[in-house]
Amino acid sequence: MIDNFSDITNSVKLGSKPTLVVALAAEAELLKALSTAKGRYLIKIILVGSQEEILKISADKKIDLSDMQIIDIVDLVTACDKAVSLVHQGEADFIMKGLVDTSIFLKAVINKTNGLTIGRLLSSIMIMKLKTYHKFLMISDGGIIIDPDLEKKKGIIENVVVLAKLLGIQPVKIGCLAAKEKVNPKMPATVDAAALKELSEKHYFGENVIVEGPIAMDLMVSKKAAQIKGYVSEVAGDVDVILAPNIETGNAILKVMTHLGNAESAGVVMGACVPIILTSRSDSYENKLNSITLGIYLTQHMGDCHETREEQKKRNEKIINRK
Repeated sequence: MIDNFSDITNSVKLGSKPTLVVALAAEAELLKALSTAKGRYLIKIILVGSQEEILKISADKKIDLSDMQIIDIVDLVTACDKAVSLVHQGEADFIMKGLVDTSIFLKAVINKTNGLTIGRLLSSIMIMKLKTYHKFLMISDGGIIIDPDLEKKKGIIENVVVLAKLLGIQPVKIGCLAAKEKVNPKMPATVDAAALKELSEKHYFGENVIVEGPIAMDLMVSKKAAQIKGYVSEVAGDVDVILAPNIETGNAILKVMTHLGNAESAGVVMGACVPIILTSRSDSYENKLNSITLGIYLTQHMGDCHETREEQKKRNEKIINRK
C-alpha cells in the first residue's frame, strides 16, 4: 500500500516517461515544479499560455524551461481548448490546470467534440498527508461538485475507489461526513450517508470497499474518540476517504489541513480518460510537484486515453441495452 508521497515518487516507472500539457502555466511555483519534474519523470512538457509572461517569470525566478514547448495563446478559453485538444489527439498523455478558473478549464475538458469525458462523473480528489495521521487521507469533493445529491455522491465514491485501488489501498475505508451518527431527515447528509452505507454492504462499489455513515470527523480519524463514545466500526480511526457533504465543507477541510496542519497534498480530477491535475493557486512548490508526480504515476497505470474511452463507451452501451 502506498501511504506517502515518497512511495509514489519511488513507484514512478522511470523507463516510461509521459508527456504533460499545462493550460495557462504562467505561475512561478508551478513552473518551478514543472522544471523539477521534467528532469526526473517527464519526456516532454507543453506549456499553453502567454509566452511573454511564462518567459518573464522563468527569467525573474531563474527557472530552467529548456526542452519545454511553449504554445503562445493569451486568451484563457482558447488556451484551455488547445491544451485539452492535445490530449484528445494523443499528443499529450495527461493535463494540468494552471492559472485559470476551474470552471473555464473544465468546460474545455467536457467539450463533446474534443473533450476527455467517458460518460462518468468528474470529481476532485485531494490526497493529504499529515504528520498526525498514520496514512493518506483523501477528501472528495472539495473543488468541483457544489452540492452533490445521492447519485453524484455515488459517482464521487466510484472515482475515489479507482484512485485508492491504484495506490494499493485495500480495503478502501470511506466515511460519509456528518455532524452526528444518527439519521435525521432534517439533515440530508445523514440520510445520504445511510443509503451509501447500505449500497456498500450490497457490494455496489465492488469488493473490499467499506462505506460508513453517517459519521462525525472525530470518529473517522481517532480511535480514542471512538472508544470514548462507544462507536464500533472498521472505519473508526482508520478512514482512507472523507466524503464531504458539500463543496464548502470539503474545501474548508483541505484548507485547514494545508494551512494549519502543514499537510503535504496532491490534487487530481478523476472520471475522465486521463488524470487531470488540479491544484490551488496558493499551493506550494512541493504540493504542486506532488500533484504532478501523482499524475505521472496514474498515467502509467490507467492506460491509453483512447482505449479507455472505447472501453467505457462499450460499458455504457451494455448498460443502456440492459435497461
